Amino acid sequence: MNLVLISHTSHYLNQGRISAYAPYVKEINLWADAFDEMSILAPLAQGKDSGINLAYNHRSIRLLPISDLHFKSPKRFLTSIFRTPRILWSIFKTFKSADHIHLRCPGNIGLLGCIVQIFFPKTPKTVKYAGNWDPKAKQPLSYRLQKWILSNTLLSKNIKVLVYGQWPNQSKNILPFFTASYSEKHCMAKVPVRDWPQPLRFVFVGTLSEGKRPLYALELFHRLFKKLNRPMTLEFFGSGQQEENLKKYVAEHGLNEEVKLCGNIKPDVLMEVYKGAHFVMLPSRSEGWPKAVAEAMFWGAIPLVTPISCVPWMIDHGKRGITFDLDLETDALLIEEALANSNGLDIMSEAAAHWSRQYTTEKFTKAIKELF
Repeated sequence: MNLVLISHTSHYLNQGRISAYAPYVKEINLWADAFDEMSILAPLAQGKDSGINLAYNHRSIRLLPISDLHFKSPKRFLTSIFRTPRILWSIFKTFKSADHIHLRCPGNIGLLGCIVQIFFPKTPKTVKYAGNWDPKAKQPLSYRLQKWILSNTLLSKNIKVLVYGQWPNQSKNILPFFTASYSEKHCMAKVPVRDWPQPLRFVFVGTLSEGKRPLYALELFHRLFKKLNRPMTLEFFGSGQQEENLKKYVAEHGLNEEVKLCGNIKPDVLMEVYKGAHFVMLPSRSEGWPKAVAEAMFWGAIPLVTPISCVPWMIDHGKRGITFDLDLETDALLIEEALANSNGLDIMSEAAAHWSRQYTTEKFTKAIKELF
């Protein structure tokens, strides 16, 4: 039995071992466990394997490198156009040998996979749509096209499309799904009780990119710090293009004692961060299942988030977290009002942990196996 996986995630070859972004590989290992062989169609990265990657543990695996596709500049647009026919042919040839096809969407490579899978109506297929499935969301044409193909039962047959959140008026192909980071044994640990009069600890976990809006999180923290006039800290965990802008803002406003840029850290260290945090901030423009939010909620940290994708459902429309209006004065006032009611914050923290602890790695593994 051969599982064929198509993905836009960059892969690495090192001494015969195939690796990729660690959380991604951990999940794919679960999918692949039910199959004798696994074939991966994905871009092959040049250079050294980064420290946040992990090697696959499957017994029989092969990587079939394909070119990456980018359309954001004229040169890359033309290059990608010329590459597309060859990639389509590679996908088609590989799909012919598949006993099960697994697509990772959304993405340019995922879109090609969505098109080619139309010609394999009898082959069982699963799709992990890791982006925002909200039908009302404003998204690029390629994302909307993928969603339309996958939802269309005439074009997409024998397929299960796993999406984050529960959305009305969906076709039978579309199944609400989830992801998980912690196991049942972690559920045995008690949720840390927060001491709200203590110095407040805010954390931001994720890529420091414009889309995640880390600078807005910093500006909001600064506004709160000046308004509340009480001890509080903000720590950024992650790296990205916005790092220099954050450092510049911190220096210009004299926040070196209150704000720390900590870079990438290991999951077990990050878990301890969540346990000690009062709030996790993620004013992101777009999300699928925000892993950092779900992990922080597991340990009782209260999310401060934008109401996008399945996030309103995750925080039960304000009962398990606070949503941003993306106006500094309004958002600062929302947090200030919440801090005036420590009992309400305790209830919100407990509700966040109770919800997140439903989604363990054991339940996730069981749910994947049930798909086959």
